[in-house]
Amino acid sequence: MKRPMAVKDCARLVEIASLLRPFLRGQDLPLRLVRRFGGLRILLRAPADKILSEPGAGPATVRALRSLDRLAQHFFDESLPVGTSIQGPGDTEEFLIARLRDLPHELFCCIYLDNRHRVIEFEELFRGTIDGTTVHPREVVKRALAVNAAAVILAHNHPSGVAEPSQADERITRRLKTALELVEIRLLDHLVIGDGTATSLARRGMV
Repeated sequence: MKRPMAVKDCARLVEIASLLRPFLRGQDLPLRLVRRFGGLRILLRAPADKILSEPGAGPATVRALRSLDRLAQHFFDESLPVGTSIQGPGDTEEFLIARLRDLPHELFCCIYLDNRHRVIEFEELFRGTIDGTTVHPREVVKRALAVNAAAVILAHNHPSGVAEPSQADERITRRLKTALELVEIRLLDHLVIGDGTATSLARRGMV
């Protein structure tokens, strides 16, 4: 069952229509597309054949939507620039939700920080399937040492959309914390990303 279109999506339709107008055959196409897919976020990531099945949509429409999706990704990439000071989980949640929430597979990432908790680098380390990801503590430690990190924030998504940490998530968090401590690198948090939500293991006392 499709969710009703959010008010914020309605407000953005004017912008979408303006950007897509050169590629559209009908003025109502943006509205129909958003309604059909249940929101802008889902539309931007929809398979091309699904978009093309909508009357009035053509290859140029798909290209325009892909361009918008890339632009949105660049926007969120720049929302956590190198040198940003991280004070708590909330400083990274919006960035990580935008980056990970729509993926059909699990992706394990690290944010490396200096001794003042400023961002050194964001890196996607391990990619898995919808059933899980194999995380290698040795590789996490190796990369953290390579960028001279003093602290690390871990993150991975649950393609199910449920941001509740599993027992496996808790186990790998403990293993990674122990491995990083051996080289005097602090593990600040491990964030589990769902569909628009994030759960901090640090807030739950698991880090």
